[in-house]
Amino acid sequence: MALSRVFVANRGEIAVRVVRACRARGLESVVGVSDADRESLAAALADRAVVLGPAPARDSYLDTNLVVHAAKATGCDALHPGYGFLSESPVLARLCEREGIAFVGPRAETIERLGDKLAARAVAGEAGVAIVPGSGEIRSAAEALTFAGSAGYPVLIKASAGGGGRGMFVARAEVDIEEGFERASEEARAAFGDGALFAERFVEDARHVEVQIMGDGAGEVVHYGERDCSVQRRFQKVVEEAPAAALPPRARSSIHDAACRLARHLDYRSAGTVEFLYDVAREEAYFIEANVRIQVEHPVTEEVTGVDLIEEQLRIAQGGGLSVTQEDIALAGHAIECRINAEAPERGFAPSPGLIDAWCPPAGRGIRIDSHCRAGAFVPPFYDSMIAKLIVRAGSRTEAVERMGSALAEFRIDGIATNLAFQERLVRHPDFAANRLNTRWLEDVFMPSLVH
Repeated sequence: MALSRVFVANRGEIAVRVVRACRARGLESVVGVSDADRESLAAALADRAVVLGPAPARDSYLDTNLVVHAAKATGCDALHPGYGFLSESPVLARLCEREGIAFVGPRAETIERLGDKLAARAVAGEAGVAIVPGSGEIRSAAEALTFAGSAGYPVLIKASAGGGGRGMFVARAEVDIEEGFERASEEARAAFGDGALFAERFVEDARHVEVQIMGDGAGEVVHYGERDCSVQRRFQKVVEEAPAAALPPRARSSIHDAACRLARHLDYRSAGTVEFLYDVAREEAYFIEANVRIQVEHPVTEEVTGVDLIEEQLRIAQGGGLSVTQEDIALAGHAIECRINAEAPERGFAPSPGLIDAWCPPAGRGIRIDSHCRAGAFVPPFYDSMIAKLIVRAGSRTEAVERMGSALAEFRIDGIATNLAFQERLVRHPDFAANRLNTRWLEDVFMPSLVH
């Protein structure tokens, strides 16, 4: 398919990334912006920017009809959804197809089968991939209590739709389910329009490991290694690494094979991530979900493989297929990403919108900044608080940890509160340096240490 102009249906640093990748592929870019993002860096860098609507996301970035109409009205023959917002919407993918616009992502039916966590568990079972023992859909606290009574505590209650830690909680006793079920269901309903929940066995000592895959939509699939995303707060990732240095070779090979098997089962097209929970005690990895889009943390994979994953997505959308075979992909060194947010950790991570007075990022060998911010930019209060991703690469994990600590110390942002100091203390913690981590470490070990 000959493409010439791509509509970027997103904002922030991912919109900037897609615009730059389009330029590298010789494609024009049009960015859809809300009123709050008229002066954004993405709007300035794109060949054209069009206003979708008012600042609230529901009236702009989340309005499927508005987005597709804007793409069609500006002569775009492709649409890249980035991550978040409508990136996992089968409705958007199907509407693009109907309007003759190439959707830079998986097919609508693939999104439907993997975008819902319960449906994805079924697909994984079809593909012969091990899943965390769990329930079917649960619509009441009574049903959750029945499952927990048979499976044993603790259990993880989670939303069937969406992600980002919304609609999730750990129940260690009956009272936790009684107090938390309705709240989680309502949170899921507000965030994703679906209050359905399900339950899984909760693994106490676990690593969250995910595999980056890419498919051409005709059966060819490759993986680009794995990432360790175990450092989490309220089930939201805070720091990501590639590769997963603590993963035993047998487990690493197993999850690579499982991720590709799942993708081939669906003739997967474009970028995706297959996520696993590695049970350290049992030395077993279980499928937990799939993300049918590019991920926030994709830069660490790019840094250790040398592949631009956004450009690869565009290449596939243009009909070019995969640019590499599995044998061509080799990982070199170690990369770490810290999410830099406009928030105040000392005030319960309260968002900190406002004007950035000074923006002085670190620079040097092995340092990369993905951001949409600069001095004089205004951080609006309507969206996610992430303002930058700081990525470092070095020859070893030890070197990468030291480089990240130095880069965080050098990074200066004035005018708004940020989590820079929080992230620096985190990566300088002895447990982080020694890779003594699991999905509970940040909340159970690191954060309590901050008060001493």
